[in-house]
Amino acid sequence: MYNFQYANPTRICFGEGQIASLPALIPPGSRLLVLYGGGSIRQNGVYEQIRQALAGMEWQEFSGISANPRYERLMEAVELVKRERIDFLLAVGGGSVVDGTKFVAAAACYEGDDPWDICANQADVARALPLGCVLTLPATGSESNPTAVVSRGDAKISFRTPLVQPQFAVLDPTTTYSLPARQTGNGVVDAFVHVTEQYLTFPVGGEVQDRLAEALLQVLVDNGPRALQEPDNYQVRANLMWAASLALNGLIGCGVPQDWASHAIGHQLTALYGLDHGQSLAVVLPSLLRERAAQKQEKLAQFAGRVWHSTREDKALRIEEAIIRTEQFFQQMGLPTRLAAYDLGESCIPAICSNLKRVGRTALGEQQDIDTDVVARILVRAL
Repeated sequence: MYNFQYANPTRICFGEGQIASLPALIPPGSRLLVLYGGGSIRQNGVYEQIRQALAGMEWQEFSGISANPRYERLMEAVELVKRERIDFLLAVGGGSVVDGTKFVAAAACYEGDDPWDICANQADVARALPLGCVLTLPATGSESNPTAVVSRGDAKISFRTPLVQPQFAVLDPTTTYSLPARQTGNGVVDAFVHVTEQYLTFPVGGEVQDRLAEALLQVLVDNGPRALQEPDNYQVRANLMWAASLALNGLIGCGVPQDWASHAIGHQLTALYGLDHGQSLAVVLPSLLRERAAQKQEKLAQFAGRVWHSTREDKALRIEEAIIRTEQFFQQMGLPTRLAAYDLGESCIPAICSNLKRVGRTALGEQQDIDTDVVARILVRAL
């Protein structure tokens, strides 16, 4: 196991009715901005809960943060923050709203010429506004980590700084009851791939991390399909919400190698062709695992036995069974695993590879040995 340091300062407020705890979480006297997405929180009752919880506090709101939050819209929020001297941000929604709010928190304090440099050039973030969140879509884990992804044009780029780690995250599973099946499926697959990016690499003796990762994967496999059939099942939704948060709060990645190639490739599918983030991962991961089976064989064989309970003696057959079972799980969650399902053919591959080169992502994977030639082979497998 590699050396590591770990701390997660985000306070988790988990369970039904926890939105009411907001007054105790937001500093008294804050000039507060509530940021949210397309308005679903007004339909599912979350907005009313927020309004009641914030009664007596001074606050404003900013809506319209989309999936794969757009730089241009976020900069409108930055202007509002500066104009109204906002000093605390509250994100209400899924991971995209949280990611967008993180960018607003950093960009509002950025002293350089172009805030896009925070993403495009990984510019240092010296200051950021404090923020918290109320999560309504478990998927990205953004509610308890220091990372965000922002889109501009055909670029989708992440940035990371501890200064945008949420101070608190309210996780009420009942807020997820009304999610469309597509969003539930995307969220479960996103969380699943977050785990595999930190788990399906090569062994370094991280037994605790492996067992935690395997437990999270099994919880997602057991509860994901049930959420589609029983959307109002509190225990199912609670386990999915907590699993998605633990999948990317830094814990299972401590002291082990990490991959993230599926995400890098998937981001290009989203930026260029509009696939949902979860959809892009469902397409890329199985084909990447097949392409890299030799490099990942020890962990893939372990994955096959411990998560998918394969008893095949032949290691190659055991690994292929695990990949097939993973594909079937993604499909069960409503997400296709082939580019053809999105009317994409071989002609999309050069554009994806070109975009990776443009954003400097040409040495991917836990060994940094996935170049654009390997990416092209992965995408051919995904046709």
